[in-house]
Amino acid sequence: MIRFIKGIFHPSPDGSVIVETASGMGFSVSIPANSVLYKHVEGDEVKIYTSMIVKEDDVSLYGFADKENLELFELLITVNGVGAKAGMAIMSALPPLELKRAVATGDAKAIATANGVGKKTAERIILELKDKVGSFESLTDQGTEEVFVPVSDERSEAVAALIALGYTKNEAASAVGKVQAEGLTCEAYIKQALKNLF
Repeated sequence: MIRFIKGIFHPSPDGSVIVETASGMGFSVSIPANSVLYKHVEGDEVKIYTSMIVKEDDVSLYGFADKENLELFELLITVNGVGAKAGMAIMSALPPLELKRAVATGDAKAIATANGVGKKTAERIILELKDKVGSFESLTDQGTEEVFVPVSDERSEAVAALIALGYTKNEAASAVGKVQAEGLTCEAYIKQALKNLF
């Protein structure tokens, strides 16, 4: 299993890059369309964290700028019906932070914006990963404090209710995440979260 590759960066127009290692071998690696790795130019030295997918007729490498993105991709492809190509399409459509938020808040529409991913697949991703997404560290919004990812059904419902009241996803997730108590009803989470919004 190849877990990372370090070498010289060579961009490619087909959604992949080639990494030339010190031994002179060139590895073709598929990376998400929105990856920060595309900021590199020909000849830069890079380190790409990889997931190696082996099939009967194909061996492919999928690469990411950091371990967290790699873990998110590998979590995505554990979902029934989500293969490596669909996982890459989702990672390309949504930045990791937005993808985690979409799963945590049940936003199937956002996930379904990925090429080739339908509403049913998006809903299955949310269903299967909602509890697992909490294993990631708190989400950090640009320039703001950390946002706790709600993982229980009651918390998720409270976030959805606050969004329906006109708050943004970030505001709702942040307010519900600040509620320390566990095991509350949806209504109780909403009441306490509203206090955090004033």
